Amino acid sequence: MAVTQEKIQTVADIKEKLSTTKGAVLTNYRGLTVAQDTKLRRKLREAGVEYKVFKNTMTRIAAKEAGIEGLDPYLEGPTAIAISYTDPVAPAKVISEFVKENKLQALEVKAGLVEGKVIDANGVKALSNLPPREVLISQVLAGFQAPIAGFVNVLSGTMRNLVYALEAVRKQKESA
Repeated sequence: MAVTQEKIQTVADIKEKLSTTKGAVLTNYRGLTVAQDTKLRRKLREAGVEYKVFKNTMTRIAAKEAGIEGLDPYLEGPTAIAISYTDPVAPAKVISEFVKENKLQALEVKAGLVEGKVIDANGVKALSNLPPREVLISQVLAGFQAPIAGFVNVLSGTMRNLVYALEAVRKQKESA
């Protein structure tokens, strides 16, 4: 098998995608009808997720060059990769919801990739159950805000007590 310029370019493209992805999901799409595949691709596109089929050999080489370890065992049979460059949870969420909605056995989740680390199908399932990014951020911010609000209340209570004490001393001195 000759290594053509086209193959070298394809490997470079895949390497670039794998290196810059926040989250990706590898699926076995065998058994999907054309209509189901079209519907899945539309949902992924709406979520800002790229969905492509790459040759396993090319993906294997690209992953090795990108320094991603542990992907090889999942690169067997037909493999499509859903890639998001902004949201690590989006591909897992969209694919899991699609499988549930359509009661599919045909679409099998093989593995996932989060920030360059390989996770198995169970990891992808756990990832899909996470709340959306915005909700997580608001939960973290609320967690930060609660102690600060409590601290402000304690400080204002202490200041109020100081003012009452000073007022009492002033009245006491006035009456003396």
